Amino acid sequence: MPVFVTVAKTTDIRPGQVKYVEVEDYQLAICNVDGVFYCIEDVCTHDGGHLGQGELMGNIIECPRHGARFDVTTGNVLRMPAVAPIETYPVQVEGDEIKVGLDL
Repeated sequence: MPVFVTVAKTTDIRPGQVKYVEVEDYQLAICNVDGVFYCIEDVCTHDGGHLGQGELMGNIIECPRHGARFDVTTGNVLRMPAVAPIETYPVQVEGDEIKVGLDL
């Protein structure tokens, strides 16, 4: 059962933006898609690029290294060269706090 950990404030991440956070051994990217927050692993499954440094276009994030694209709502690959999906994590918003469910 995941433990929900506060990772950011809602005011820290505007719509269309991504914020990189680390919690213990987790490297995470928090994405704001039109006011709804999603959390993905920050590491591209193709070549280890940091997805938090990529461009967020709606619910699609593009890896800055080789252009692989992923759906931040599901983790599914949308464009090669990546073939394996990325991990997604549950998000809860309580007041102005963004919390992510992690196995700690």
